[in-house]
Amino acid sequence: MANPRIEPLKKVLGIDPNDDVAWFGLGKAYMEDSNFEAAVQALEGCLKVKPTYSAAYYALAQSLHKLGRIEDCRLICDRGIEVSTKNGDAMVTKNLGLLKQALG
Repeated sequence: MANPRIEPLKKVLGIDPNDDVAWFGLGKAYMEDSNFEAAVQALEGCLKVKPTYSAAYYALAQSLHKLGRIEDCRLICDRGIEVSTKNGDAMVTKNLGLLKQALG
């Protein structure tokens, strides 16, 4: 059964396609359903609307990793580390660094 948060978030985005929080929530809901392709699309939507959304980089990197898209994951980790460092989001920076390290 699909995550019950997905449809309401899609409705919000139908009303306001620039709602970065709804895009992020949709991406996380898809991740919970292990629908990583859809998660990537939603999280890319979030970053298109708000390129400084640190947590979206980490969620996107995790989704790309699950899909085996290692080079894309590495690029997003690098970009996310840059953004999260500027934002002062130390936990996101740390998590992205650990994920990048795990890629080898």
